[in-house]
Amino acid sequence: MEKVKYLILGAGPTGLTFANRLKDLGETDFLLLEKEEEAGGLCRSTMVDGSPFDIGGGHFLDVRRPNVNTFLFRFMPREEWTLYTRDSRIRVDGAQVGHPLEANIWQFDLTTQVAYLTSIAKAGCNLDQPMPERFVEWIVWKLGQRIADHYMLPYNRKMFADDLNELGTYWLEKLPNVSFEETLLSCLTHKPYGTQPGHASFYYPKRHGYGEVWRRMAKEVAPKVLYGEEAVVLDCENRSVRTRTGDVFEAEHVITTVPWRSFTQIIGMPDKLRELVAGLRYSAIETRYVPEQLDTAAQWIYEPDPQVPWHRILVRHNFCPGSRGYWLETRKERTAMFADTAETYHYLNAYAYPLNTIGKPEAMKKLLSFCEARQIYGLGRWGEHCHYNSDVVVELAMQAARRLAQL
Repeated sequence: MEKVKYLILGAGPTGLTFANRLKDLGETDFLLLEKEEEAGGLCRSTMVDGSPFDIGGGHFLDVRRPNVNTFLFRFMPREEWTLYTRDSRIRVDGAQVGHPLEANIWQFDLTTQVAYLTSIAKAGCNLDQPMPERFVEWIVWKLGQRIADHYMLPYNRKMFADDLNELGTYWLEKLPNVSFEETLLSCLTHKPYGTQPGHASFYYPKRHGYGEVWRRMAKEVAPKVLYGEEAVVLDCENRSVRTRTGDVFEAEHVITTVPWRSFTQIIGMPDKLRELVAGLRYSAIETRYVPEQLDTAAQWIYEPDPQVPWHRILVRHNFCPGSRGYWLETRKERTAMFADTAETYHYLNAYAYPLNTIGKPEAMKKLLSFCEARQIYGLGRWGEHCHYNSDVVVELAMQAARRLAQL
């Protein structure tokens, strides 16, 4: 049994940031366990057809957290990144319009604009009706029946779950907020109004995939990273972890950034909490390479049509110079719609998106509270089971390293 002060499960963006911040703070008694043979987690990159392919799909560095950017630029300097203004679009009603839809209705023909505006004007939020608690009703209440039927509901079914009412509404505040008045104004002036969506401006490496920055971060703590070590048993009583290879590691503090559902056994946890872990939902997403060029300036395109397998296209030649082709993102349950699986490069991410199901915040609060009392900390997208982007988990890990180092 190996004993360390800090045992970090997962060498993705969260775990790598936590480890490097410990190193910055003068701490050397830590170890990272990573099940893969390389670091980066969902943000790993590989080479396909002579160009980088991000196996986790569309991951970009948002500009809204300067402290995060400054930290990451230590490992991959600013001059190795290109700053882009986001161009994302939606294929709907026979057209391709900007995202978010409610800010870009002016891009439709006049008849379609009137239909959308009429629907939005009748939305419950614009008629002072009480906010519903069920997901489907909330979408209609917020955006109107037409946006719900033509875009939001079919798209979310494709990306997350067939039964959308399994999802809560507590997370929908992250949707771009565009009022009816702003929607009307955008139609009259032919430009978008309202809150900008995430990644309105973003950085992407000039000569590499997004996985490059995490690979370099792993090199900075290389002696402390053990690859091919998948944590399968978590012992809450002894703060120890057994890996699939049979190795056992014990620590004063365990920081888990891996999915709670990925443990085959959790020892020393009450049955009720184990049931909460078993109830955590997530989606698996396949990324797929298509060698054709698309005649578009968009970096990514949302596809709500239920007859089309994928829900998003990443047009890599529009953010990764010199690249060919594009990537598709498809929920695992829909990949059977493809006929050429064996002939096309594709990668299945078994854990892609934590699902924001009803009751999840309360369940995670109980789980994390129990574990923290035993110096076991869930951190990041999977440790907290929240749909965080990479810049968010870096910031959370920076803060957590500072806080735990002071204990």
